[in-house]
Amino acid sequence: MPTRLNPYIGFRDNAREAMTYYQSVFGGELTMSTFGEFQASEDPGEQDKIMHAMLTTDSGMVLMGADTPNGMSYNPGDNFSVSLSGEDEAELRGYWDRLSSDGRITVPFEPAPWGDTFGMCTDKFGVPWLVNAAGAQPA
Repeated sequence: MPTRLNPYIGFRDNAREAMTYYQSVFGGELTMSTFGEFQASEDPGEQDKIMHAMLTTDSGMVLMGADTPNGMSYNPGDNFSVSLSGEDEAELRGYWDRLSSDGRITVPFEPAPWGDTFGMCTDKFGVPWLVNAAGAQPA
């Protein structure tokens, strides 16, 4: 899979509804994972919230989204990030290093509970980035 650049939308408690709506608009395949599935939150109220959703259309469009955890700020209108994802960890680490060098690291680029290498940062222009390098896939 080549490296992809696509929008990532943050929601507050309605990511499942929103991403299902976008699937009805654009068609395609929608996958969703909850915080509970990956033990990614200790807050019992967040277990069924969407940690990651990905809509891939037949024409190749990709839209991602998630519920913003309760401990993070949520401001409609600036609830967007840019996502870089792919399999080439060296390529993605290079992008990460350059994007985060003069910015602010929110989550270090390191192994994640779902088996990939993942990080979050805000670049020097205030643009938030999510970088995900796919880990070894099961046979």
